[in-house]
Amino acid sequence: MRTEWVAKRRGQANVTQMNYARQGVITEEMHYVAQRENLSPELIRDEVARGRMIIPANVNHPNLEPMCIGIASKCKVNANLGASPNSSNLQEEVDKLNLAVKYGADTVMDLSTGGGNLDEIRTAIIKASPVPIGTVPIYQALESVNGRIEKLTPDDFLHIIEKHAQQGVDYMTIHAGILIEHLPLVKNRITGIVSRGGGIIARWMLHHHKQNPLYTHFDDIIEIFKKHDVSFSLGDSLRPGCTHDASDEAQLAELKTLGQLTRKAWEHNVQVMVEGPGHVPMDQIEFNVKKQMEECSEAPFYVLGPLVTDIAPGYDHITSAIGAAIAGWHGTAMLCYVTPKEHLGLPDAEDVRNGLIAYKIAAHAADIARHRQGARDRDDELSAARYNFDWNRQFELSLDPDRAREYHDETLPADIYKTAEFCSMCGPKFCPMQTKVDADALTELEKYLAQEAQKQEVAQV
Repeated sequence: MRTEWVAKRRGQANVTQMNYARQGVITEEMHYVAQRENLSPELIRDEVARGRMIIPANVNHPNLEPMCIGIASKCKVNANLGASPNSSNLQEEVDKLNLAVKYGADTVMDLSTGGGNLDEIRTAIIKASPVPIGTVPIYQALESVNGRIEKLTPDDFLHIIEKHAQQGVDYMTIHAGILIEHLPLVKNRITGIVSRGGGIIARWMLHHHKQNPLYTHFDDIIEIFKKHDVSFSLGDSLRPGCTHDASDEAQLAELKTLGQLTRKAWEHNVQVMVEGPGHVPMDQIEFNVKKQMEECSEAPFYVLGPLVTDIAPGYDHITSAIGAAIAGWHGTAMLCYVTPKEHLGLPDAEDVRNGLIAYKIAAHAADIARHRQGARDRDDELSAARYNFDWNRQFELSLDPDRAREYHDETLPADIYKTAEFCSMCGPKFCPMQTKVDADALTELEKYLAQEAQKQEVAQV
């Protein structure tokens, strides 16, 4: 779809959506996004120009169906995939991608650290993906030096970032906000540094006693992103890894730096979203969202969860979806899903499904709470189908139609029960929704109630 759109932009120094928006141009991608969001193209352009919305759309990803991330649009959901040295391979990751798209992932991050040739895995995922693809290039940079962190150089980072951009990656997590002076601030934490990329940078700085190379070479990264229209996803290397560590001095110090980097990227018309914390008690979530908006000049916020309690390994798709719904309600633009395997192992296909559905629920609940135009239409339509015992329509409107049908058919599988006015919970005699009240009956009831009210008034006199 985008082949002709991007052809006329190639060779220009800056091909970002923000650059065009700030020139007053409404690109084809902006028009497409406006249709998807049921918003005006002018609003999309203005939000992108302001930096409050991004359209991650690398010019080297022509099969992308453009989407947007921002507070003016619907709350989005990202799914993390990725092969590891211990599990999975290229075909499994492509299969997971297809499953993620099927169940509504708005973007997908390839976090592969092994399990095959990383370039081949990434190329296959981008080629198969109609949604934006994000990566964390520091992982491949580390693999390129055989895992020896101290051997990494700024050129190693820049080389991998350029490679990902050329391959068509739409946004990249860049851990540029963690500074050497921030490291002492984690000493009172229970879980220290839990970001994989942040941990790599921290160990590099501790070894060399030098500033973060992604911070000192941020201008070089900007130049790469301008050429290909790659969006920054500024990584929160010091995100809290447990509720005890939430909203502490280390997290907030890095957030201030992320705000400075956001505005620096904007000086070059490069798009930015900012990543947020992973473990936050419910009473601190609103503060975290508002603080990010304040420090980062309302750049889109992208949070992992957050998990609101730490005691449910195996169920962290639930503990985090609770926090995700609250974060979305207060203005978070995109939610990164958490699967049941979080903290335990690499997710398989069923984990991807469960994590995504949990987060689609959270994002949709946030859109309803924020009174997005038309957000509740699907709920109302499904409710009407439920009241009318239109089981097949209920299944169609469900976030996971296959699971809804499966659960219904476990006890009532025959086709005749697809039109039955009951389910296996209440049975045919006790379903309250069989109580149908017609208009005439209601009219008679209203007359009776009015007469009774009049009698009571007379009695009181």
